[in-house]
This record gives sequence, C-alpha cells and structure tokens, in this order.
Amino acid sequence: MTSTATNPTQSADGTRSSGAARVTATAADDGAAAAPTGAAGRPVTDKVVESPAAAVADIPDGASVAVAGFGLSHRFPSSLLEALADQGARDLTVYCNGLGSQGAPTAQLLAENEQISHLVASFSSRPGPPTLAEEQIIAGKLDFEVVPQGILVERMRAGGAGLAAFYTTVGVGTAVAEGKEVREFDGVEHILERAITCDYAILRGYRADRFGNVQFRGGSRNFNDAFAKAARTAIIEVEEIVEVGELDPQDVDLPGVFISRVVQSTTKIDVSQLPQRANRSADSRREYDGKPALSRQEIGRRAAALMPDGAVVNLGAGLPNQAVNYLEGRAVTLHGENGILGYGRFVGIDEADPDFHDAGGNFIGVLPGASFFDSVTSFEIARGKRLDAVVLGAYQVGANGDLANWAHPGRPGGGIGGAMDLAVGARSVIVTMEHVDSKGRPKLVETCDYPITASACTDVIVTDLALLRRDTAAGGFVLEEVAAGFTVEEVLERTGMSVRVADDVTVMQEQW
Repeated sequence: MTSTATNPTQSADGTRSSGAARVTATAADDGAAAAPTGAAGRPVTDKVVESPAAAVADIPDGASVAVAGFGLSHRFPSSLLEALADQGARDLTVYCNGLGSQGAPTAQLLAENEQISHLVASFSSRPGPPTLAEEQIIAGKLDFEVVPQGILVERMRAGGAGLAAFYTTVGVGTAVAEGKEVREFDGVEHILERAITCDYAILRGYRADRFGNVQFRGGSRNFNDAFAKAARTAIIEVEEIVEVGELDPQDVDLPGVFISRVVQSTTKIDVSQLPQRANRSADSRREYDGKPALSRQEIGRRAAALMPDGAVVNLGAGLPNQAVNYLEGRAVTLHGENGILGYGRFVGIDEADPDFHDAGGNFIGVLPGASFFDSVTSFEIARGKRLDAVVLGAYQVGANGDLANWAHPGRPGGGIGGAMDLAVGARSVIVTMEHVDSKGRPKLVETCDYPITASACTDVIVTDLALLRRDTAAGGFVLEEVAAGFTVEEVLERTGMSVRVADDVTVMQEQW
C-alpha cells in the first residue's frame, strides 16, 4: 500500500525521517535547567523538563518516533503519548512492537488521532475485531511494514551502534524476505536487514536522575535501551526523579549519555484495569463425533511433559502458555521475549506487579535465580541457540515442518511478534493447537497456504487429538499418540497431510 506521507524522505536504508525533525538535543534545546551539581559538587547537565507536554512540544510533523512498551498495555510511556496526541504532530513514522490496546493510553492514541502515516511494527493486528489502525491500513491511509520483533530491536540496536546493516537467517523463505539481498554463509541463506535510526524515542523507566541515568524494573525494560540508542532525541518518563549521585552506579541500566530529556510520569495506571489478552477457558474443549478431545490445559500438560529437566524454554502466548502450571516445581527455566529468565506460575490481579509479566502480558511470579534484561539480550538467547525449546501456536503446519502462525490470508498486516526469531533460534520447536480450525478444516496440511513463519522448523505437534513427531531423516511426521477414546483412523480422517503411523501408537493421557 502507498503511504499518504509527503513530508518525510526515504533514505537508501529504507528508514524515513524529516529534515525538520533532525535536531540534536542539548540542555538548552530541551529547556532544561543549566548545570546543577551532583552529590560531589560536580556540575552536570540537568535534563529534567517540567511536563510531558513540554517534553514533546518540538516534535514536528513528519518526524520518526520510536515508542517503547509491550503487549496490549504494559508500560507504555502513557504520559508522553497523551501529550503527543494533544500536541497533534501528524504524518509520523512510528516504530514500535505494537500499538497496544484501543481505549487505553498506548500508542493506539496516535492511530486513533490519525497522526501516523507509516507504521513499522511486529504487530498491526491481533485476534478480535479490527482496530482503527487496521482500518486505516485497509483504506490506504496508513502504510505498514511488518518486522519480526527480535529483528526490529536488533535493527534499532545496530542503528544506535553506528552499524549500517547485518545478515540474519530470521525471515528466510518468508514474506519479510521479499526484495531483500540474500547471501549464503557456510551454506546457509541469510537476508540483509538494514539498521534503523529515528528522530525521537519516547520511553518509560522506573527511576532516573537529572543527568538521565535510568533504572528499569522487572520485565519492563523491553525495547527501551535499543530505541534510546537509535534516537537523536530520547525522552523518558519515570516514576521517580532523583538527584545525581542518588542512583548507585551499579543500578544504572541505561547511561544518561543516551537520554536527552527526563520527565515525571503523570498518568497513573491501575493494574486491575489493564486490558488483557482474551483467552479461552483452560478447561474448554472440542467434541468430535460427540466425543470429548483434550482440553486446552490438557494440551499444555502434554507439551510440558516433553520438556526435559534442565531445559530453557519459551512459551508463546495463548494456548502454549497452558504448559506453565505443569512446569512448576520442575527444573525448567522459562524465558520471555520482553526480557526475563526464570519466571513461574501466573498470578491473579490481587498479586500482580505491573513490572512482572511475560511476553503475552500475563502477570507472573518470579522464581529464585531469575534475571531481567532488555529485548536485545532476550533475542540473543533465542537466536544464539540457548533455548532448548519453544512452544508456539499455529494456524497451519505443513508436511515438511513449515510453520504458519502470524497472518491470515486476506487480512492486512499481521502479528509476527517474536515467533520468527524463536522458530529459527530454538533447538526444538513444539506446536500446540487444535487439530482442525473453527470451520472443521485440517490445520495439519500438505502445503501451507497461510503466510509462513519459518520453513521446515516444526519438530513436534501436540493437538487435542494427537501427538506427531517429525522424522527428519525419513521426511514427514509420524503419528505416535492419540487422545483417549479416539482411533488412529479417526485422527487421520481429520489430518490433511500424509503421515506415517508408528508401530506402537500410545494414548496421550498415559504420557503425563
């Protein structure tokens, strides 16, 4: 689709910016006070500005803006977003993980106000009714570029590091590779991804001092580091501003050299009112020919039983998350793309801490030995082959192991999230899903007709009717288990791919 933007110019690396927006932030530019002193009396630049409105006042039409925040509603820079919506700058290029939830103080505010002309994100749509942003994409008012989550943050990291581009296996053989240079390294195809820089970043942290040193908390660090480094002017709102010297140097997660402006958060978020991902009941199940298949929690239980002790595992949002409660007390370490290693069970809203959540937005308990970090590090763990397994949902799986789980044919945009990075990087890819879709069509197909997430990556499929394992030597999947009460023939009737039947097919419920 063609963008309606007229002010921004497009550079050779595919990023967009406006000459009017290319400003270098200094204390004087920002209206900050001149040279206060730190604890030892050393003069320092004071980057604190008086209000969110003052912090974003100079963002012009046509600027490129990176917006931190994760999931539907978690830790967006809400005060700054509300101020930017009121300020009204238009024709913006926005970089983000996703715009977040409508009706909440997320980046959706800018879409609702029709301030965005070009969106670069991992999500433009999620299950449910189309958002205003999707409607604008359909109408040709908003140009959308979908980018895998880990690649988006890596492109920002590269831009901030002064690198022009990098090669990656993420996206090879998929729609995101179209038009990009392909090169082989050690016999493996890689695509070229160009770095991103932007005019502004609007961010959210926990505490900052007047020089701009920032401390993050829990799993809320996400994209903040990379976005700050890629921006010419990085603006951060925090819950608490302290004097220079009050932050222990060891508690500084992002040095002040990367931050131009600091402002106190003014928008208070009630955790109990945060929009949550709509999930079906854990005990819901389908019936086939009047017989009950596995429930969603039983699918999760079977997937959990596949995890060996000592494994490091990532669980995708939705159905894959049903494995969480069956891993409690086991030596399995859970990883989240937002930057957490070592979380535990889901917790209710009465126990919820807004900074302790997984990549799907579920509030979580934190186990002894857990660690927090930014999304760059999180995807280094994934792409660096340090994940023993990832459990993902899917729209379809092909007979050769192709995985399709990010877009519906005919629906604009989609939601890749971290799935492409995880599917390429994990040592084992486990798919959990129902055996057929809502219209009764097989989801296990000979060839995927949904857009591919990754080629030939799926190792094990756990459905509500069966467990199948891919035989990479012989090719294709082997049916190893069926749900109690069902025959092999009944499962094969609902399977759209050619499979081999194991000599000794067992019952799924007997394996946990």
